[in-house]
Amino acid sequence: MRILLVEDEVMLSGIIVKGLRNLSYAVDTAFDGEEALYCYEVNEYDLIILDLNLPKVDGLDVLENIRSYDSTTKILILSARTKVDDRILGLDKGANDYLVKPFDFGELEARIRNLLHRDFSQRPSILVAGNLQMDTKAKKVSFNGIALNLTRKEYGILEYLLLHKNQVISAEQLTEHVWDSEFDSFSNTLRYHIHSLKKKLNENIHQDLIRTVHGQGYIIEEA
Repeated sequence: MRILLVEDEVMLSGIIVKGLRNLSYAVDTAFDGEEALYCYEVNEYDLIILDLNLPKVDGLDVLENIRSYDSTTKILILSARTKVDDRILGLDKGANDYLVKPFDFGELEARIRNLLHRDFSQRPSILVAGNLQMDTKAKKVSFNGIALNLTRKEYGILEYLLLHKNQVISAEQLTEHVWDSEFDSFSNTLRYHIHSLKKKLNENIHQDLIRTVHGQGYIIEEA
């Protein structure tokens, strides 16, 4: 899953990015409102974490700008504005959640997880394909109860394919949601990780769970 973090405090931004990347999220950063809007325009994000006290363009203006033509992208306000009126205003302008600074990282992660799984129809925290099971809360994958050791990117690819089971997912969709803006589209990185993931799954579950649809992308099929 790909997240845009809009936070002008460089040290805090670095701490949040490190924590989220350790949880297998792809994270882009913006340090002012103008940069945030630019990132939003050129990339596709599953969730935006938005500070309000931003240089150049205020966070509420960023929120209003996005919501003027996008009602679906999840937006979590993370702000030092603690008054109830500020929280009400942020939610009324279209934020999906509001977390006040200072905050506990565990609570931030729980709120992110909740928003990402709340896609109008509630997504389960346990994703399955046959006897393969992914616990998106614990970030663990197992087959018949035996844990599979996956890298962060392998986990991210598998999660996105399981969330869109029985759909062909293009390489572009995977890179947009599993990698951040530093991804080199001319590299063989995606194919390398797909090959490594398919090999691990084949060795452990003895079946080709992920099928390559030539010229289109990848799919996990289940009747």
